[in-house]
Amino acid sequence: MHWLFLVLGGLAEVAFAFCLGKGKLTAGMESAGWYAAFGSSAALSFYLLNLSLARVPLGTAYAVWTGIGAVGTVGLGVLVFGDPLTGPRLFFLTTLVGSLLGLKMVSA
Repeated sequence: MHWLFLVLGGLAEVAFAFCLGKGKLTAGMESAGWYAAFGSSAALSFYLLNLSLARVPLGTAYAVWTGIGAVGTVGLGVLVFGDPLTGPRLFFLTTLVGSLLGLKMVSA
């Protein structure tokens, strides 16, 4: 269950990064809505990370949480914001995912 909290917290981190990106592209009340969603997503992300720490070691949890956020945010950047997906970026994302899976395999 604690790993589920960690994964969901990482996905909420992706959500708050997405909200920042959308907020930057808008103005007025629409922008305020995106920034409110950012705050809610950030609070949820930190809360879920905190719940996971009851059983997942701190260093592992933080690395996995930020890794999910990084990989997910790059994916959204490519799909939604038109960021480039080059060979080197894909290579390093793949090594990051491999490292995250390795941390899961060697952790409680």
